[in-house]
Amino acid sequence: MTPWVEMESGEKVWDDFSSVEKELLIRHYAPQIRYLAYRMKAKLPKNIDMAELISAGTLGLMESLKKYRADLGIRFETYAESRIRGAMLDELRRLDWFSRGLRQRVRQLDEAVWQLEQEYGRQPTIEEIHARTGLNEKEIHQGMEALQSQLAIPLDSIEDTLANEADKNGEPFYDTVFNELTEKIASLIDRLTDKEKLVLSLYYTEELNMREVAEVLGVTEGRVSQLHSQAISRLRREFTHCFGNDDLF
Repeated sequence: MTPWVEMESGEKVWDDFSSVEKELLIRHYAPQIRYLAYRMKAKLPKNIDMAELISAGTLGLMESLKKYRADLGIRFETYAESRIRGAMLDELRRLDWFSRGLRQRVRQLDEAVWQLEQEYGRQPTIEEIHARTGLNEKEIHQGMEALQSQLAIPLDSIEDTLANEADKNGEPFYDTVFNELTEKIASLIDRLTDKEKLVLSLYYTEELNMREVAEVLGVTEGRVSQLHSQAISRLRREFTHCFGNDDLF
């Protein structure tokens, strides 16, 4: 019997395996780290090193192997995924890839875009953002790109939160939390435009990349990126303004 079958069946835990078996376990589950790292890297600035994500993810895998127990009632891959991604997120926070100046610009843009949306009832143009913030076109594009990258990570955190709550299905407290959170997010998604909802569905549910989404919609990849950025930014702001809690976004 292979070590991973023995672990998932509950016959053995990490400390029961020999050094050779432990190495086999790590090698068996290692591809999951690379898969998750590639998915996360696609949503991050280009200067983020893939090796840093994989290194952090490896630590998350090791922690999962040491703590996993079959009586949890879930597959190891499911158990390990949130911990691998969590380790990668912790590493990104430690790296703090936004400079202080860029973080200030992102906050300024985020607030300005929200105000303009409330005033005009639509996504503001570059010219309108410039008039409100005084930033030039290059600074606005850089800030919006950084904002999109910054917002993609919290959306992953929401997915992890929902998955973790779903794993605890059957416990009244967690069922209540899960249902309330689902209802809040669903109510916000309903406020998006049809195109924004479709982009999020294709990108996060169907797991298409930006190019593939563009082909489905018959628009440019740049337009898909813009719609994605608009949708995530609006969800984040609406959640904060409606529920007074920015923990998830």
